[in-house]
Amino acid sequence: MAEERIISPSLSANGEVAASVRVSRGDVRTGPPVSGWSPSSWTTKPIKQDVIYDDRKAVERSLAKLERLPPIVTPHEIVKLKKILRDVALGKAFLLQGGDCAELFDYCEADAIDSKIKLLLQMSLVLIWGINKPVVRIARMAGQFAKPRSSPTEIVDGKEIPSFRGDNINGFDLSERRPDPARLVSAYFHSAATLNYIRAQLSSGIADLHAPLNWELGHVQSASIKAKYQRIVASITDSLRFMRTIGADTAGQLETVDLYTSHEGLLLEYEQSLTRRLPHSCSPAPHPDRKTPSGSETEKGWYNTSTHFLWIGDRTRQLDGAHVEYFRGLENPIGIKVGPSMKEDELVQLLDIVNPSKEIGKVTLITRYGEGKVDTLLGAHIEAVKKSGHTVIWQCDPMHGNTVTTNSQVKTRHFSSILAELSSTLRIHQRHGTFLGGVHLELTGDAVTECVGGSEGLTDQDLQVNYTTYCDPRLNEKQALELAFLVAGFWRRGEEGEAGEAEGEEEER
Repeated sequence: MAEERIISPSLSANGEVAASVRVSRGDVRTGPPVSGWSPSSWTTKPIKQDVIYDDRKAVERSLAKLERLPPIVTPHEIVKLKKILRDVALGKAFLLQGGDCAELFDYCEADAIDSKIKLLLQMSLVLIWGINKPVVRIARMAGQFAKPRSSPTEIVDGKEIPSFRGDNINGFDLSERRPDPARLVSAYFHSAATLNYIRAQLSSGIADLHAPLNWELGHVQSASIKAKYQRIVASITDSLRFMRTIGADTAGQLETVDLYTSHEGLLLEYEQSLTRRLPHSCSPAPHPDRKTPSGSETEKGWYNTSTHFLWIGDRTRQLDGAHVEYFRGLENPIGIKVGPSMKEDELVQLLDIVNPSKEIGKVTLITRYGEGKVDTLLGAHIEAVKKSGHTVIWQCDPMHGNTVTTNSQVKTRHFSSILAELSSTLRIHQRHGTFLGGVHLELTGDAVTECVGGSEGLTDQDLQVNYTTYCDPRLNEKQALELAFLVAGFWRRGEEGEAGEAEGEEEER
């Protein structure tokens, strides 16, 4: 007797395919590979970091609900971001991207959101002062719940249980480790609530530069370094005062800013459910490979409406894999994590797959090698991309390649290692005639003690004071702002040797 098919009446055909994969075991393909693209064509490819649920009915209910819910972001916002990222790729602007390693549903509250908005604003002002370019702000917020793990299970008290993989999959509490598809819907509502609050706060003046900013520098232990930071703060404050005095802010440019959201596109059943074919509400500059007759169906595109910007992780970027297949059909700007295992020809092939029209600024390459490997790897990747004809944004993630474990088995990162990789990346781009277009940081606006070093002089012993991350260690608000000061100082001085000087200053602390 044939197995009975349990289909939710309101679930689309694409959703049905995704649901069938989510309750299968092993590397299962639902059919032969297809040459065309659809939101569910990823199901024909092998997948890494997948989640297997026990209850197909529950999966179908969640996916059907997600398919009915309205977009969290709009094509208008996505296209606007693409246009300004094109400027970043051409060296006319700089990209600041930061936020939690992995959001928790509990982070969806006013104080936590406010602190990250304010921190990104302050960092961007420092970078604008140093680089003399506009800064594009993208937060790792409103959807950055899932995290790839090295193993789907772990041993706790001698028992093997599922690893915690993020609030949109399972809970950190041992009693909640079973993957629950209802969390996909919860992730949507927490993301929507977070972004709704961000929009409300921005329109209500949280980023109004007429208001005084808290530049408290009491944590800086070195008198000479503190004096340098105070001079930068004074320069920024004087510039803002001057603009107000001459009336340069009459159009309201100083009253708010644009802040976009991003997350790793890991759970493809969730991403697929919020991928919609929608009109390009405001079209970017025409690309020669994208000419279409006015009013045609091809003036629409597939937008992931869960966020403005998604990236592919270093563990899910296989050329023949499900994640690359899904990403290649999106209109959204996308990022690709580039780690030590990436080969030069593989990188070029990957760019050709996800951006065959070589749209400028469509792809951000997020390099994350580690301070000991960046000098031997980045240059070859730069040259391979230059020869390919792709114009990308080069962004440095100095966090993920520099995670270490203390003697007490606590994960941390050294501020000096983070700064060293970032400084090396800047110098290498200069040598190869390219430029660093952005930084990608794991940070929080809270006074956590998860990374050691910096002007606070945090040590391994300080980690126990306020170590709250459920995943990887983050820069606290003072360390993140300090990093912005150092990066801005490098550009401001305009001399390659100054990065080494800044790095040396960090070692002296």
